[in-house]
Amino acid sequence: MKIGHAGPLTGGSAHLGKDNENGARLAIEEINASGLTINHQKVTLVLDAQDDAADPRQATQVAQRFVDDKVVAVIGHLNSGASIPASKIYSDAGIAQISPSSTNPAYTQQGFKTSFRLVATDAQQGPALAAFAVKALHVKTVAVVDDSTAYGQGLANQFEEGAKALGIKVVSHDATNDKAVDFRSILTKIKGENPDAIMYGGMDSTGGPFVKQARQLGLRARVLSGDGVCTESLAQLAGASADNVICSQVGAAVERMNNGPQFEAKYQKRFGHPIEFDAPFTYDAVHIIVDAMRRANSTEPAKVLAQLASTNYTGITGTTAFDSKGDLRHCVISLYGYKSGKKSLLDDVKM
Repeated sequence: MKIGHAGPLTGGSAHLGKDNENGARLAIEEINASGLTINHQKVTLVLDAQDDAADPRQATQVAQRFVDDKVVAVIGHLNSGASIPASKIYSDAGIAQISPSSTNPAYTQQGFKTSFRLVATDAQQGPALAAFAVKALHVKTVAVVDDSTAYGQGLANQFEEGAKALGIKVVSHDATNDKAVDFRSILTKIKGENPDAIMYGGMDSTGGPFVKQARQLGLRARVLSGDGVCTESLAQLAGASADNVICSQVGAAVERMNNGPQFEAKYQKRFGHPIEFDAPFTYDAVHIIVDAMRRANSTEPAKVLAQLASTNYTGITGTTAFDSKGDLRHCVISLYGYKSGKKSLLDDVKM
């Protein structure tokens, strides 16, 4: 019985896509080892892992492949810019899509009964990051930069809206792209604006060079960012400049998850490196699909989908229950900083 997993396995976010795939793979290996029976039939799960390259067009091709492969459900996609276009294909086919990491609110605002997510949205993350900037960093002025993707632009816009509501002056909002590596022109302009902070909406593969170049140009402003930048890999990508970053994650810190440290140790033993962030969410996504199979007493996609809406499952990441749109009823935003290459929890906000 195939469960699809879609995420970037090539390109700048490949390390994050592989992290997501590994979480799902670990869950499937454990479930198969302990044995799964549905409607008196032994069921062996198979992970059908596909590369969407974080590209909207490739994401729709992957989605159609999953439909043709008759998967029971799909875990993915990682990026909002991939999840949103793919979601119509899953809706048309009646196959459940559970994203472990897509945060753009639009993903679950299309009226599709097949779309679910396991994390908070940018409508929650952006304002939470802005509130922390005011409360803890005493930020009064900010420059905003986004990477022009559904995720990066969406998060930056939500942050800007939240910042203005809190009285922060937004001195500028610039756009770059998700393949950019040279930010010196934008950063030189921002240096002249002299903001207290710079908010960057994008992923760690571009956020790392952005943060490093800001430091090289002598900007003193703190860099604020969201979950796409807030990874273990940022310290390698940005070097010592990562210490200037404050970032948010759309879920509980691993050390505060149910058996989070044990999960991290198990993951490290199986794959030989620490988790990036979302692996616990893909691990839980597999168990949520299996929970729906058990309640449906079936592996038929339509029957599994019908049970997902009433999910009340407690796993590594907490208790998952969905609202009528497929968003979480309860979620957590975690705020992090970096010190000497190590990411550390600063605060969390329950939503």
